[in-house]
Amino acid sequence: MPLPRLQAEFFARIADPQGVRAVFEHMPGVFFFMKDDQGRHIAANSATYERFGIKSERDLIGAMDEKFFPADVAKAYREDDQKVIRSGKPLINRLEVWYDEQRNLNWFLCTKLPVRDRRGRVIGVMGITRRNEDRMRQHDVREVAAAVKYASEHCQEVITTAELARAAGVSERHLHRKLRAALGLSPYELLLRTRIQSAAEALAKTSTPIIQIALDHGFCDQSAFTQQFRKRTGMTPKEFRTRHHG
Repeated sequence: MPLPRLQAEFFARIADPQGVRAVFEHMPGVFFFMKDDQGRHIAANSATYERFGIKSERDLIGAMDEKFFPADVAKAYREDDQKVIRSGKPLINRLEVWYDEQRNLNWFLCTKLPVRDRRGRVIGVMGITRRNEDRMRQHDVREVAAAVKYASEHCQEVITTAELARAAGVSERHLHRKLRAALGLSPYELLLRTRIQSAAEALAKTSTPIIQIALDHGFCDQSAFTQQFRKRTGMTPKEFRTRHHG
C-alpha cells in the first residue's frame, strides 16, 4: 500500500535513515537489534552490545549469535529469524532467552519484524527484547513461565509432559497449546532443549567427562546425548567443548 503523500514526503526529507533507531537509546530495559538475512548483526543500541560484554557497536557488526550465546540458543534465534524472513510476518512477544543483569540466561519477551529493501524484498530482521514483568504475571503467559521455570529447575532429570503440565497447573493439551503459541515448541522439545542447554553450559564451563554430563542430564548413554545434541546445535558435544575451550 503506497504511503500517504504527506508521510512519504516527510520520510524522503529525513537526512539520516538510521536516526529513528536512536530512540532505543532512551528506553531503559529495551535491547534493540538488527541482522541481515545471513544472521549477521548490522546494528544495535548500546544496551545490547554492553550486555554482550563489548565496548562499541563496531565490535558487533558482522558477528553471528554464536559469538555471544550457546550454540543451541543461537540456533533457536536463527530459526525464528528465518521464519520472519521467509514469511515476511512479525513474531510478537515471543518468550526467548536473553542475558539478564548477572549475565545468566533468563526469559524475556522478544518481538521481531522483517526488514525490507526499496523493492519490498525482506533482507533481514530487526526487533527488541525486553523484560515485561506485568505481562509475565498475566494469565496468558503465567502457565508458560511456570513450565519454563519447572523445566529449568529439573534440567538434570527426565520429566514427562504430564509432570510439566501438573507443575504449570494445566492439562497437557492446554500446556501444549500455550507453549506452541508462546515459544513455538512442544512440551517435549522445551524439556529436551532445557536439558541440552544446561549440558552445553557444563561442557563449556567444566572439564567433567562428556559421558558423565550426559548421564547427569538424563540421557541413557553418550551416544543418545550426542545424537540429540548434534541435532539441535549442529555439532557434537566434543566439538562444542573444543570450540568453547579454545
